[in-house]
Amino acid sequence: MTYTLVIANKAYSSWSFRPWLLMRHFDIPFEEIVVPLAQEGTRAEILRYAPSGKCPSLQDGDIRVWDSLSIIEYLAERHPHLPIWPEPQAARAEARSLSAEMHSGFMALRALLPMNMRRPVSKRELTPEAAVDVARLEQAFAEAREQFGKEGAFLFGAFSAVDAMFAPVVNRLHVYDVAVAPATRAYMEAVMALPAWRSWSADAAVECWKIEKYEAL
Repeated sequence: MTYTLVIANKAYSSWSFRPWLLMRHFDIPFEEIVVPLAQEGTRAEILRYAPSGKCPSLQDGDIRVWDSLSIIEYLAERHPHLPIWPEPQAARAEARSLSAEMHSGFMALRALLPMNMRRPVSKRELTPEAAVDVARLEQAFAEAREQFGKEGAFLFGAFSAVDAMFAPVVNRLHVYDVAVAPATRAYMEAVMALPAWRSWSADAAVECWKIEKYEAL
């Protein structure tokens, strides 16, 4: 079984990062196609793989799945032996809820602090709306760790899909030098120490494509 994962630039594509990180961490084999953003033929190329015209998408034979969270759920179905979601029902329910909250929320934080894996660490002041998002993130992280994550370094102990969903936020908090609690920082360090994270980051560092609006921030 070999999948094809279609992603956008590793420097900027938070949506692509999530399933890529999860698949690499769990050693799910896949071939990778990178479609650089903001090029003349970008949308037409992506439309070859996903009707949404957006990355990422997963190709599994004649089946195609698009959107980060849908891809993760599909992989959890296809690989039920892997701990993609936490096993206890209560933990799994909360992990899915947090993943969906990340998927649809935190808009102020996303807009102010776009993901950029190449950005040198330097502080950017938060807007009041982004500060509210950061406070909610820290609350969510602390509650998950307290209730379900005491036996490991990640939100629910061992690395799972919810950590993949929050990985782009970890990059944002880090490179924009957002002030966070020590427990949040410890969680961030655990995520950034993952071999899969480091592999993605190294690939991002050598990409030739740049989007100036992100590099200027």
